[in-house]
Amino acid sequence: MRYLHTMLRVRNLDAALKFYSDALGLKEVRRIDNDKAKFTLVFLCAPEDEGILKASPGRGAPLVELTYNWEEEKYGEDRYFGHLAYEVDDIYATCARLMKLGITINRPPRDGQMAFVRSPDLHSIELLQKGDAKPPAEPWTSMPNTGHW
Repeated sequence: MRYLHTMLRVRNLDAALKFYSDALGLKEVRRIDNDKAKFTLVFLCAPEDEGILKASPGRGAPLVELTYNWEEEKYGEDRYFGHLAYEVDDIYATCARLMKLGITINRPPRDGQMAFVRSPDLHSIELLQKGDAKPPAEPWTSMPNTGHW
């Protein structure tokens, strides 16, 4: 398992970038605007991690992901922290092992790429398949979401 990123929800993307980029010195390395779902993701890395990111294609360095939803949402203070993300060698094996330990898979890896679980303190943890997505497989394909993440 390898640490990937921490997702933080932001209310004002310009103000957030002024803080994370201008004040803290983090560098924007990727931006995704999703017109259909109406959100923007901005990925930032520490200056010293830029070399790692450039040397390793894909998910190279630990990042901060700022998530800006275009339509205003009321999160409450406890929902501004989004999730931690980890890359795993085999998403299906990892989820199966977690289930055997009694951990609920909140968002099953139906796509062979991504799953979510929650810690005992209700922190969301995103698991992402290393490399290409695995082919869809049961029991994951038909497993419903449980709770939220």
